[in-house]
Order: sequence, then C-alpha cells, then structure tokens
Amino acid sequence: MNEALQNLLTRRSCRAYTEEQVKPEALDAILEAGKFAPTGMGKQTPLMVVVQDAETLRRVETLNAAVIGNPDARTFYGAPTVVVVFGQDTLIGLADANLVIGNLLNGANAVGVDSCYIWRARESFACEEGKALKAAWGIPADYVGVGNVILGYGRPEGKREPAPRKDDYVRRA
Repeated sequence: MNEALQNLLTRRSCRAYTEEQVKPEALDAILEAGKFAPTGMGKQTPLMVVVQDAETLRRVETLNAAVIGNPDARTFYGAPTVVVVFGQDTLIGLADANLVIGNLLNGANAVGVDSCYIWRARESFACEEGKALKAAWGIPADYVGVGNVILGYGRPEGKREPAPRKDDYVRRA
C-alpha cells in the first residue's frame, strides 16, 4: 500500500504520554505539514502557537479543563507539547484551521510522534485569561481557538485499536 495512505490508516489518538519532549526535527516536520494544509483561496489564515514550556502548557490545559468544570483535570494527558490552532471566526476560517489540525495529526504519525485533537479551544480562549494569552502571542482579537493538538511519545495504555468502520459510511450516488 502507498506509504501516505498507510499513514492515514494507522494514525490513532493517544491519551497517555511519557515526559520525553518531542524532538525538534520531528516538531519542525509536523509544523511544516500543518503549514501545507489546504486553505480557502490559498489565504493561509490559520495560526499555530507551539507551547512546550511546562508552566504555560499547564495554564492552557487548566483553561481547557475549566470548560468542563474541572480545572484540575489532565485534559492534555501528560503530553509535553501542545499546538494551539486559531482561525478566523468564519465558516472558511474554521474549516481552514481544522484542515491544519488534520495535517498536524497525520504529520505527527508520519514522523513517529503520537497526538490527539483536544476540543474546547474556542471556550478556553474566550475567557479573560485566554484573551490575555492570545494577546501575548500576537493572535488577532477576531481569531478564535479552534483546537489543541497535543504531541508527544505515547505510553501503551494511551493507544486503542481502531473502531470498526460502519457499513454505510460511504454512499454512492
């Protein structure tokens, strides 16, 4: 099977990580994959913020966990890196940011890094502390958080076998 297709078929979300930081060359390759996601009219409007500093990562995770009403929850599962993806608050802007997220996830798998897409970025960066982080990172005020991509090297208990695909997933006209 084609290597690219094999990568797409073998990517899985991981929900338990070691403390080992993502290797710089792997991170660069993952971010490059994100930068080459398709975007509406080729405008490349999404923005990515890489967080590896433990204190800042915990702040972002706490904002994320507060959305579910439990600020002590480990919603990033111990991953040492998170890439927060922001997009313009339009249908195209949100779609473009999600395409970036997909490329980040698939790029991570291609270079042997585990990942997971974590929701609640919109709510996390709508609160005052979230807005302050956005401003500190130079993210325009009209951008919203779209998603968090956690990255790292997974522990075996964090990986699951794929669910069977449903029979009527594809319909032909």
